[in-house]
Amino acid sequence: MNTHAQTSRSALDLSVVAPAHNEEENIDELVKQVGDALTPLEIAFEFIIVDDGSTDTTKSKILAHRPNRPWVRCVSMTNTPKGSGNGQSAAFHAGFRAAQGKLIAVLDADLQNDPADIPAMLKLMEDTGADFVQGDRSAARAQGDAKIRQIGSWVGRKFRLWVLGDTIRDTGCSLRVMKREIALRLPLEFKGMHRFIPATARHLGYTVIEMPVSHRHRHAGTPKYGMGITKRAIPGLVDLFAVRYMRNRRRAVTSVEATHQAVAEPAQSQSQEEAITQ
Repeated sequence: MNTHAQTSRSALDLSVVAPAHNEEENIDELVKQVGDALTPLEIAFEFIIVDDGSTDTTKSKILAHRPNRPWVRCVSMTNTPKGSGNGQSAAFHAGFRAAQGKLIAVLDADLQNDPADIPAMLKLMEDTGADFVQGDRSAARAQGDAKIRQIGSWVGRKFRLWVLGDTIRDTGCSLRVMKREIALRLPLEFKGMHRFIPATARHLGYTVIEMPVSHRHRHAGTPKYGMGITKRAIPGLVDLFAVRYMRNRRRAVTSVEATHQAVAEPAQSQSQEEAITQ
C-alpha cells in the first residue's frame, strides 16, 4: 500500500485522469500499470477514472480497487445520453475539476498509452521548466498505422498549422502532463475541444513542449470515442474554425481588488532633496 498516496489531497503532487466508457476489460490492468509506474517515484498521487456513461461493469471494476488502493477514485458523469457518454472533452472537464494534484497527467483508459512514460514526462517538465509536456506517438505509430491513417494525420496537422498556427505534431495523443491551472482554464464543456488542448494552452501563454512516447495497440474491448477518418475529418475542420473564432474573441480576465489605500507620493529626486536641505 502506497503511504505517499494517502496524504491529504491538498498535498498531492500529481493527479492522473483517464476517461472511460465501457472499458471493463481494461480497468484492472490500467490501475496496476499506473500504480507500477508512479509508486517508485514516492510522490503523493491519485488516479481518477471518469466513468462516462458506461453500461457495463466499468464503475464496479474501478470501485473494487478502492479498499487496497485508496489512491484510486471514480468520478461518474451524470446526465449522459442513454447508452452512451458525453464524450472525452466532457469527461476531462469533470476529471480536472475533481483533481487535487499540483500537476495533472492524462491518458486514455484503453491501455494504448503507456503509464510508464509519465515519470520521464515529469522529469522533462522539471528539467526544462515547461508548463505542459505533450506526448508524441508519431514515431511509434509510423510502423504500425495504415497508410491512409498516416495521410489523414498529415493532412490534419497541415490544417491545424494553417488555421491555428498549431505546430504540435501529435495533438491527438491523450498522454500529457500539465499544471493544474492550465487544466482548469480549458473550455472542455464544448464537444471536441480535447483535440485542441495543447494549442489552447499555448494560446493562453503557457510553455508547451513535446516528448516522444510509446504507442500500443488496443488489446481488449473496442474503440468508444474514436470515429473513422471520413466521419472525423469534416467535424474536425468545423471545430478548427470554431476554435479560431473563440481564440480571436478571448479577452484577459485577470483583475485585482481596489481599496481606499492612499496613493504614495512619488519619491523626490536627489537634487530636490538637496535643495530642501539647503
